[in-house]
Amino acid sequence: MRFSNSYIPTKKEAPSDAVLASHIFLDRAGFIQQVSAGVYNFLPLGKRVLDKIKAIVKEELDAINAQEVQLGFVTPVSLWEESGRLEKFGKELLRFKDRKENTYILGPTHEEMMVNMIRGQLKSYKQLPLNVYQINHKFRDEARPRFGLMRGREFLMKDAYSFHSNEEDLIREFNLMEKTYKKILDRLGLDYRVVEANSGAIGGNGSKELMVLADSGEDTLIVCSSCEYGANVEAAKREIKTTDLKEPKAEFNKFFTPNIKSIDDLSLFFKMDKHFIVKAVAKIAVFDNEEKIVIYFIRGNDELQEVKAANAIGANEVIDISEDDLKEYGLVVGFIGPLDLDKVEVILDNELKNNANMVCGANEIDKHFIGVDLSVLKNSTFKDIITVKADDQCPHCQHKLKETKGIEVGHIFQLGTTYSKPLKANFLDKDGKEKALLMGTYGLGISRLVASIVEQHHDERGCKWTKSTAPLMVNILVSNIKNEMQMNKGEEIYKALKEKNIDVIIDDRKERFGFKMKDTELIGFPLTIIIGKSLDDGNIEVYDRKTNKKTTVEKSNIILYIMDLI
Repeated sequence: MRFSNSYIPTKKEAPSDAVLASHIFLDRAGFIQQVSAGVYNFLPLGKRVLDKIKAIVKEELDAINAQEVQLGFVTPVSLWEESGRLEKFGKELLRFKDRKENTYILGPTHEEMMVNMIRGQLKSYKQLPLNVYQINHKFRDEARPRFGLMRGREFLMKDAYSFHSNEEDLIREFNLMEKTYKKILDRLGLDYRVVEANSGAIGGNGSKELMVLADSGEDTLIVCSSCEYGANVEAAKREIKTTDLKEPKAEFNKFFTPNIKSIDDLSLFFKMDKHFIVKAVAKIAVFDNEEKIVIYFIRGNDELQEVKAANAIGANEVIDISEDDLKEYGLVVGFIGPLDLDKVEVILDNELKNNANMVCGANEIDKHFIGVDLSVLKNSTFKDIITVKADDQCPHCQHKLKETKGIEVGHIFQLGTTYSKPLKANFLDKDGKEKALLMGTYGLGISRLVASIVEQHHDERGCKWTKSTAPLMVNILVSNIKNEMQMNKGEEIYKALKEKNIDVIIDDRKERFGFKMKDTELIGFPLTIIIGKSLDDGNIEVYDRKTNKKTTVEKSNIILYIMDLI
């Protein structure tokens, strides 16, 4: 490539709404161009990066015998009605009608389409397992698209789907896909963690997320400081919290606590640690067709994790409730307790089970119970509903957990029969019995990976592409194109590197050296060969974008030097 006739529209100003480095630099360096909110064109350099990522993904998936297909971007809404997911996905589904008034959606994910492709075709256990994938566009009508490629409406995604006759084989494939995804991220040069996750709107049971570690990440991760354990905060677990503090023993009794509503005030009033106080958190649980009040009980020094809270009762989400709504049930904020509470649904945290000598609300204004033995709540529902925090103990090795930020680039699920049952995708097992296919699904955000690489590899000057993802490996910067000796040497090196199949561009523009150097740093070519005044002394400079260091090389050794670096 030649800079002088390439379409690389670099610019000084960032988009007015750009906050993240990836959004700023990908736009300024001419990789992407915004069309509308959350929709972007990939310009020549951006397309080269996309293609390199896609090639790595395809190589690794083909190596495990996954087969590539291409499904329609447009999906009949009837398939989503069959699966029962149409309303659950909500307004993120972009729906439209054709001229015959048939309703379609732009697919945000393709579980239904993939099941539709194979149902009636996979008829016997002898045809299993099967793993098929595509690299295709998706569309989610985000309410607030932002952060450039990180949270767009239209995006490029690799989604794979596996089909199995038994759970053991599904787990085998799930583990193989996790291993494959790790290979892909290793080849892309990314620092990442695989973490336990919440399945969300996709459904199913076991799921893991692949998180690229970056301070700009939207997801909060809990990771172990010693072992490989990691989880999204929505799914994180911990070793049961204990305390060295003396247990406040007292006979069970009702105690007058005038205007003592908060956990802090209770702790001071009874002169005890919050560990021994039961905290009530009231919420409205929202389902597809109804809402109901749920009271969650946790330790006084813990916080409710709302995704866990919703999952504990199969709700879509939980939202705050007003004091007036609580009063309709005879409940008063600050005095709600789990004993004899039968007007609303109650969920207690697992770590409260069988605890004794606790303090909790007495469900009367200005009254609390002391000396409470929670083992009396034998028929109550206990679930993991607390937020795991930094300095809690790892559930695997008991070392301290820490909090970090991550960018979700991949998510893998053990779906089981979540989609095959409603869509009637069945097969005959060894005994001739008809069963629903077991499924796994495995997503990887290709366009999001472009942004993630920049988030993890940049400085204040611009991008720092990894060797496997750089749009071009080598940039030849001719300082003064009017200098015949400099230009000739540049052309000679350019030709030599092309013959060695190196992705190379020569900056032959009629611009000042400083201007071209700023573009070099902004775009982030891994290596730049600078041909300038030092050529008079038989030398050439090589600028390494990763280290921002320049090395002087004798001109006759330049090709060998570059090849060694590559």
